[in-house]
Amino acid sequence: MPRAGDLPEFFADPVWGAEKRALRAVLSGTPLEEALKWGQACYVFQGSNVAIIGGYSDGCRLAFFKGTLIADPEGALILTGPNSRASKYFSFQTADEVEARADQIRDYVTRAIAVEASGATVHFAKDDLEAPEELTDRLDSDEAFRTAWEALTPGRRRGYVLYFSGAKQAATRVNRIDKHAPRILQGKGMQDR
Repeated sequence: MPRAGDLPEFFADPVWGAEKRALRAVLSGTPLEEALKWGQACYVFQGSNVAIIGGYSDGCRLAFFKGTLIADPEGALILTGPNSRASKYFSFQTADEVEARADQIRDYVTRAIAVEASGATVHFAKDDLEAPEELTDRLDSDEAFRTAWEALTPGRRRGYVLYFSGAKQAATRVNRIDKHAPRILQGKGMQDR
């Protein structure tokens, strides 16, 4: 696993840096390899993403990509959001909390590695989200936009549909679509840089 000097900006975060460094110290004793992905410290097992560290307004998180497949009888993992179907995470507010829960973190990492090694995948039910009328109109009237939309991953399309549909007024939905059209044409999801 990479050591000091790697990912310097990420671990020097003035808000959650101590917690991120504490998580890094715990993860350094596991079979996971560290990599910089999406501007964050990502932890990989045999080429597959297993976990990622991130700082958020409510705490520092260690998220597991296939968290819904990890045995969690303690109920320690939190679902990333109401529309999330795969990822779950631990949240920490202090480095001391990370250190106090180090054994639990290592245990869950072992479980996550076992899930990955088994080849298990998260099976997503067919998406039942209905595209708003404004998006359907844009797809019907703009060939380049439709081609780019269809090339997006299902998860990226889902994110956009949730965001566009969240607006109550038609004008706001159109504005959101117009604002994000350049990103869609570039093949980017809402969270991509």
